Amino acid sequence: MAGLLQDKVVVITGVGPGLGTTLATRCAQEGADLVLAARSASRLDEVAKNVTNLGRRAVSVPTDITVDGDVHALAQEALCAYGKIDGLVNNAFMYPSMKPFAGTTFTHIRDSFELTVLGALRTIQAFSPALAESRGSIVNLSSMVIRHSEPQYGPYKLAKSALLAMSQSLSSELGGSGIRVNSVAPGYIWGQVLKDYFQQQAETSGVSLDAVYAAAAAPSDLKRLVTEDDVSSAIIFLISDLANGITGQTVDVNCGEHKA
Repeated sequence: MAGLLQDKVVVITGVGPGLGTTLATRCAQEGADLVLAARSASRLDEVAKNVTNLGRRAVSVPTDITVDGDVHALAQEALCAYGKIDGLVNNAFMYPSMKPFAGTTFTHIRDSFELTVLGALRTIQAFSPALAESRGSIVNLSSMVIRHSEPQYGPYKLAKSALLAMSQSLSSELGGSGIRVNSVAPGYIWGQVLKDYFQQQAETSGVSLDAVYAAAAAPSDLKRLVTEDDVSSAIIFLISDLANGITGQTVDVNCGEHKA
């Protein structure tokens, strides 16, 4: 049976040890060929091997999306390899400062904007001609931080809110070319990175890891945190032809989080 992304070519930026890796594997399982971009070449090679083991093709391109030349080279290599692009997922991530605005440097805020917002815009501009030819899809990774305000997430919310506003405008700008632009806003994503963070919180507070997890999951209807597979499923749907009539939207993937 053909997968949801059968023979589509999908570009994923920010292919790190968490969501990017899981998403690449899931896309391959759904029949896609991949273009993998991140700053770490060794990480890309590992993920590419996983993709080829699933019988799909993968091109690894070490890329810093804050550098114009790198993004131009990424687009060139992708098109040379496949001749088309059907989907672009902007997944590059920078750790939040975890401090209020008063405790966050302007350098950190600028760096966050450069990666999260302008980095995504660079890749979108570079791939828009190819996506117009395929009437393709763009998915930008937002965050549930846009839905509420907590003191330690102000700078992070600032960048993700700007990314969302840009995504909505690009949906209107690119829609006439047949390009769909949507966002996915996950809550906490349960994986090794979050486990390590929760473990630090547990040790600092003198409680168990399970207690920290339960507290984080309590504001959700399902009383659990989303997984990398949960988020990947939403992204795959938005890239797929099943979502051909959906653009300019934000899909919250949060197990029913209702934090004020």
